[in-house]
Amino acid sequence: MSSTVAKALSLLDYFSESEPEIGLSDLARRSGVDKATVHRMLVVMCDHGLLEKRGDARLYRLGAGVLRLARVRETAFPVSSIFQHSLETLSAAIGETAHASLIAGRALATIGVSESNRGSRVSLVAGEILPMHSTASGLVVLAFSRPEFVDRALSGPLVAKTSRTITDPNIIRARLQEVRLTGYAEADQTNEDDVYGIAMPVFDTDGTPAGAIAVAMPAHRMTNGLRRQTIAALFAEADKLNFGTGGRPPAEFRAAAARFSPN
Repeated sequence: MSSTVAKALSLLDYFSESEPEIGLSDLARRSGVDKATVHRMLVVMCDHGLLEKRGDARLYRLGAGVLRLARVRETAFPVSSIFQHSLETLSAAIGETAHASLIAGRALATIGVSESNRGSRVSLVAGEILPMHSTASGLVVLAFSRPEFVDRALSGPLVAKTSRTITDPNIIRARLQEVRLTGYAEADQTNEDDVYGIAMPVFDTDGTPAGAIAVAMPAHRMTNGLRRQTIAALFAEADKLNFGTGGRPPAEFRAAAARFSPN
């Protein structure tokens, strides 16, 4: 039963701002589950308001039940506005796209974006799902997570998003040790070609990561000076976010922040 529920809920991850409506055949193909089973899952989720079918178009979209749950969460834990302010500060200071994400199962869900106003820029949309193994945000979250969470995140097939993606769990684990020492993670075209990302964790009240904030830019624009400037700005905003949300950074992260020198 738990496996069936997990497969049904995983269908929700395919919906995004860039693709708000998806048909049965596409959902079956992407999930690897047969159409009859996917259809039964969709019917149940429609009955509970998580999805709805648009007329006779045979397309499904997120239902009002999702909006209700989102409002309940934001009322109880109002983080979106706090994150958005930091993202706008980062984007203005660095001149590149800033984004924030929260843990959503074995991946990260983008909750806010402040895009660069430059013609050549990295674009994301709210709700976009980010893999753990190939993004700077995912790596920095894993680096400060409990071992059992890391085990689950790296247990499934790790997709090579680009020719630079690391898919060997052992190599990833070794890299996580390095990230834990520095306090930030970098991803040089490992999730998308010509995209360079730098990310820093944002913590929950128990000292484990709740998500991450990151800056993403075209890789060809990265310089050592821009890199240092970005890391310094991320440390500053991460500190503000942890204070604003009640997050408790562990000693390892505080030590990493103290060691960093922007010069």
